[in-house]
Amino acid sequence: MDTTLILILSVALVIAVGAAIWLYTQKRKTEQLRGQFGPEYDRTVAEHGTARVAEKQLEERKERVEQLRLRPLEAQERDEFAGRWKSAQAQFVDDPKGAIVEADRLVGEAMQARGYPVGDFEQRAADVSVDHPRFVEHYRAAHALAQRNEHDAAETEDLRQGMVHYRALFEDLLEAGETATTEARR
Repeated sequence: MDTTLILILSVALVIAVGAAIWLYTQKRKTEQLRGQFGPEYDRTVAEHGTARVAEKQLEERKERVEQLRLRPLEAQERDEFAGRWKSAQAQFVDDPKGAIVEADRLVGEAMQARGYPVGDFEQRAADVSVDHPRFVEHYRAAHALAQRNEHDAAETEDLRQGMVHYRALFEDLLEAGETATTEARR
């Protein structure tokens, strides 16, 4: 065989192997992100239009949250939050609109107590999606209903659904400990 032909075939083989390795790592990265973020992965892809852009955004979320000083709640804090949640649920009977406002406030306070920044809603949802990906959908749905409530466009049944959605994330925030946070980041 001619040396030039051997060289060309060798280069082609190296390129093919390199491409196969790159495709394999991309597929594994996609599977890992889809596994970690669940439905939030698909929502982010739909929002950004391509998996590549969405995956970059999800990786940035992970890096941002890794820089936060998140902590589990102390038993006393959990008990206080749980008591306030019961009050908000009881308030729902007489004042559903006020109860949803209180539920939103409690979720924000629980997030802040855990160490999440609580500025812009979209940033809060992005941050919480890293460690609580199964509950961020509930948070988004509850927030949308709370927004409708602010414009007097929410019916009592909508507000009840909002309370259910808030409760899902709220309970996870209260129960999530160091182990859960650490495992979610793997």
